[in-house]
Amino acid sequence: MPTAPKPAEPATAVANRAVLEALPFHDTADFAEAQRGHIAPLPDGVVRGAGGKLVWDLGDYAFLGREEAPPEVNPSLWRLARLNMANGLFEVCPGVYQVRGVDLANMTIVEGERGVIVIDALTNAEAGAAALALYRAHRGARPVSALVYTHSHSDHYGGAAGVASLADVHEGRVQVIAPDGFMEELGAEMVLAGIPMLRRSHFQFGGALARGERGQVDAGLGKRTGAGTSTLLPPTDLIRETGETRVVDGVEMVFQMAPQTEAPAEMHLYLPQHRVLNMAENTTRHLHNFIPLRGAQARDTRVWSNAIATAMELFGDKAEILVAQHHWPIWGRERLLGYLARQRDLYKHIHDQALRLAAHGLRPAEISERLELPDSLAQDWACRGYYGTVSHNAKAVYQRYLSWYDANPANLNPLPPVEAARKLVEYLGDGVMAKARADFARGEYRWVVQLMNQLVFADPSNDEARELCADAHEQLGYQAESATWRNAYLLAAQELRGGVRAGRPIGLLRGDMLPALSSEVVFDWLAVRLVPDRAAGLHWRLDWHFTDRAEVVAQNLENATLTQRIGAASAAPDVSVTTTRAAFERLVAGSASFDALLAEGAASATGDASVPDKLFALLDVFQPMFPVVTPT
Repeated sequence: MPTAPKPAEPATAVANRAVLEALPFHDTADFAEAQRGHIAPLPDGVVRGAGGKLVWDLGDYAFLGREEAPPEVNPSLWRLARLNMANGLFEVCPGVYQVRGVDLANMTIVEGERGVIVIDALTNAEAGAAALALYRAHRGARPVSALVYTHSHSDHYGGAAGVASLADVHEGRVQVIAPDGFMEELGAEMVLAGIPMLRRSHFQFGGALARGERGQVDAGLGKRTGAGTSTLLPPTDLIRETGETRVVDGVEMVFQMAPQTEAPAEMHLYLPQHRVLNMAENTTRHLHNFIPLRGAQARDTRVWSNAIATAMELFGDKAEILVAQHHWPIWGRERLLGYLARQRDLYKHIHDQALRLAAHGLRPAEISERLELPDSLAQDWACRGYYGTVSHNAKAVYQRYLSWYDANPANLNPLPPVEAARKLVEYLGDGVMAKARADFARGEYRWVVQLMNQLVFADPSNDEARELCADAHEQLGYQAESATWRNAYLLAAQELRGGVRAGRPIGLLRGDMLPALSSEVVFDWLAVRLVPDRAAGLHWRLDWHFTDRAEVVAQNLENATLTQRIGAASAAPDVSVTTTRAAFERLVAGSASFDALLAEGAASATGDASVPDKLFALLDVFQPMFPVVTPT
């Protein structure tokens, strides 16, 4: 089967040309604003790590230099992809700077009396260090006095070690400020469901796709995620209530809590001295996700809309500039308030109308076909679905309120995908491929994907079905306005044609992340890894005494299930272990056995000292590159 991408079909070229007539391409103001305040680009457009490892290269996107979109890219997405090429150091206003286009997210830098406050550290340490170095090259070698995390997503904290060190934090040189619940939400989302979320994120961001007109062009929020080292510095100061203020390095910051919005733990902040309102990731230059394609809990967009309205009430009569941790700022109070009002109504409109249509008995797929934005929103570039879409966001609203189940008992307990596909193929009989090819020629790609997906699941060796399924996915990708939809469709086509690249098995948490995680999250992760068949009939009680944290964890294995209680010992443990959390983390990271800890004096045990190693032998490892568009 051919593995190279194919050109746009005539139906795709026609669909993409129609976009030019439907949207206000005459409005080019964003191109000037995306460059406003530009001081210097990222040198050579490149970020490198240890040993010269390439982490980021904007040269991959040189093809975006042409203004006109090729037939293989939706013109609206092409426009955003070109805007997201703006990169380097920018002055927002005197004393406030942003580094953009060095990673998926932005780093905002506020100058203080002795140093700088860094707001969000980017995705990886290499990008964080490069962003800070670019600032210092043009503004002087000011020390970092504080690091602020606006919310609990990795593209905003993963670069922490590139900005400051753990010693800086422990010795009080750098404050780390975060919203209440930051560590708990980070652990729950990025650890417990981390393996499937990582795999799904490949489809969202398209990292395995070649960059190009027939490949990945953007990720909506920015170009893509970098390939560096994700790190974390734990917070030293939590913001718990709206209206809390901090004066850090002579700079006053006023905080607005915004939990259960774009992230479960998120906050906005206002800088009175600069009249700058930072909306974190709750208002970006597009429609965001109510559930990202990588997976997450369904977000409460009623609360999200209200958080935007509250920001308008608290700061709307003061703020002159609006920044966010993706995309470019807005200058001027009137424009700022108009933008916030449309963002507020964008999220509330989809929320309300999805529920209105559900009240008429429409199912998720029917709601997503019916729901449309009013022209006042649909014609605003900042409301277009480059990251989230009206279609999948409407389904997310349904899921949040009414679950995955559409109330039709026929869908209550359907056959699993492979079994259902085989029965369908048996019923369809001959002639399916000829009909599907005719539909493909007519541009009915959605249906061709649905039908060919069934044939592939019924028989993954059916190369004819795989090829047509890949071709139809590809055309859907070329037509998609959403960067995430494009990436998903094109990666599906690539994997149908060439298979899934191998990855290393994962069963461990990285040692550099473990110290920042709570014991509850770490022990829950061990419970997720338990293989029930291996644990059948076993009943062990293990007490862990962590002397460096003055913490006790009572761990119980029973009914092929691991549970734990934090803060109280068991009545009669099979083994009681005294060690440090740091030594225990070596067990979790797989770098030491319990016997090795005993031998080196890093742990002691009362009772059956063989139990800890036996327990860890019950735990699973995972192949993260599992099949998605073919059967597992």
